[in-house]
Amino acid sequence: MKIGERGQLTIPKNLREKYGLLPNIEVELVPEDFGVVIKKKTHHSNPVQKVYGILKKNTSTDDLIKAMRGQ
Repeated sequence: MKIGERGQLTIPKNLREKYGLLPNIEVELVPEDFGVVIKKKTHHSNPVQKVYGILKKNTSTDDLIKAMRGQ
């Protein structure tokens, strides 16, 4: 699969059908460490997705819990 001169990409029909990527469905490109993920854009938000990764600390979960508990 190649990206065209104008930056367009054709998603194979079997994948469009499998994931419901119908005409006029909005998608978003989500940057990840390993590449880019194409997702159907949703109008509702998942509360976990909103806060996932916001701490960006090099501390283990156990240490964070101990700190919160004052141990």
